[in-house]
Amino acid sequence: MSDLSQPFFRLSDFNSLKIKFWAFISMVLLVFVHGYNLKNNYLQPWSQPQDPVSFTSFFEYLLANGILRFRIPMLFIISGYLFSLNDYKPYKVRILKRINTLLLPYLLWSAIWMIITFLLEFNSFTREVVYNSRLLRISDMKMLLHDYNLKDIVFKFLFKPIPYQLWFIRVLIIYNIAYPIIRFLILNNKTRWVFFGIALLLWIFSIRLYFIEGEGILFFSIGIWMNKSNFDISAPPKWLNISWFGFAFLFLSIIKTWLAFNGREILKPEYLYITLITLHKLIIFSGLCFAWFGSNELVSKLMARRWFVFISSFSFIIYAFHAPLIIYATKALFPLMNHIYGYRLLIFTILPILIIAFSIGAGITLRKYLPRFYSLLTGGRGF
Repeated sequence: MSDLSQPFFRLSDFNSLKIKFWAFISMVLLVFVHGYNLKNNYLQPWSQPQDPVSFTSFFEYLLANGILRFRIPMLFIISGYLFSLNDYKPYKVRILKRINTLLLPYLLWSAIWMIITFLLEFNSFTREVVYNSRLLRISDMKMLLHDYNLKDIVFKFLFKPIPYQLWFIRVLIIYNIAYPIIRFLILNNKTRWVFFGIALLLWIFSIRLYFIEGEGILFFSIGIWMNKSNFDISAPPKWLNISWFGFAFLFLSIIKTWLAFNGREILKPEYLYITLITLHKLIIFSGLCFAWFGSNELVSKLMARRWFVFISSFSFIIYAFHAPLIIYATKALFPLMNHIYGYRLLIFTILPILIIAFSIGAGITLRKYLPRFYSLLTGGRGF
């Protein structure tokens, strides 16, 4: 073992506020990413839009597949860091607690959206919305819940829920269970760099297994390492110039977006693929560094405002409630607004704000009148 096994230090009050701030902001940004509404709306690092370049398409891609992509790695780092802070508690107690904080909300929200979707399929208009969302598609013959057999329903409920954002909870449960192994590999001098090397390769090449995928395992493990190594998360390292990282973050996001639209005209497909992936990873790295170390003043100002602290307590309800609602609402609004100039951009910018506000309103109502149910839905968060 190395000196990484030394006791961790206590999380400062400011860093505690900063973690709450970025947990909330990451959830808000997630809603906008899932509101991306161009034709090819399943985003990968190498995605190339099918839409012609315009202000709307360029702006949406720049945000959804560029500037905002650091949010999930941020959440994984925070999760790993916080979980490793509680090593003084028995492992069994911590895992059993995850039944209430992770597994139960996962199952409840999967069931809730399955019931809502099933009911939507009884109306001709909303059934078409569900059909066009393609969230239920297993094959061309199974596009709706009404087409499913029992096996399909059980699989959808447990492993590929309609609220697709729950994949984060699913893999986080696995990482929490595997924490003793991950921690051992990180603390051991002989295995640490091999482990991080493999995790880095999984992330760079965007390799996704069902329960283990590159982005999650790498950044969850980085969070553990940062805690165990007493890495100072309060101040940037000497090599990190915040201004330069901020410039690189924005510049690389713009370059990647431009190449996504125009790169096929100047690069061979395989070179464009590699270039887009490389830029994507650099954007995430520079974005993480800039967001965390460059936000101290913003965190101080906003976390001192009672209204902001109040709405930030609803981060989990925003996370769990916003999808597939945002997809259904987008598909419903398209035929109603497609005669309006710039309707895609209007929906992309306004709809997430409305859904965030609606989620907070629902959270306030449930927390006030059905506190026990709200606690089950959120894993005890937000009180």
